[in-house]
Amino acid sequence: MLFTGSMSLLWLSYYGVSLVVLVAVYFALMFLPRLPRLVLTLAIAGAMWAPARFSLPLIEENEFYTGWAPAAMVSAVGFLERSASAMWGGLVWLLIGMALGALAGVALWRLRRPVERAPARRATARRDDGDRGGDDAPRPPRDKRSATARRGASRGASGEPRRREPVIN
Repeated sequence: MLFTGSMSLLWLSYYGVSLVVLVAVYFALMFLPRLPRLVLTLAIAGAMWAPARFSLPLIEENEFYTGWAPAAMVSAVGFLERSASAMWGGLVWLLIGMALGALAGVALWRLRRPVERAPARRATARRDDGDRGGDDAPRPPRDKRSATARRGASRGASGEPRRREPVIN
């Protein structure tokens, strides 16, 4: 097999497959808004990519095989073997990885959100004499009636809204 002699190739293939899974998860969550989608996707990435140390007893007495593995696998094997120390060791790193992934999702959302801009000021229409009209330009008179009275003015005698007909010039 490809990884029989190389642990680095095993990890490389694991990360390659996990990237495919991560892209599939992102597209599966497209019905969510961007913030929850990024937080969930990167929390799952943190769960997949968080490493943890493990130790397995060998057949011979007092010999152990120690190494690194994904924290989810370390905690799952610890659970299946009913080894509380192995399960909690993997689970702590799994939760740390998920928290860091969620924080990275929030940070990515904050970096990529659109910048809110102040509304653009409208340029005043030019007058016939070429003056642009500044603050001293006359303004149209303001309607001093209340909002309710202004709305009521567009209603007919029976209280129903007046029908507005199109005007053809």
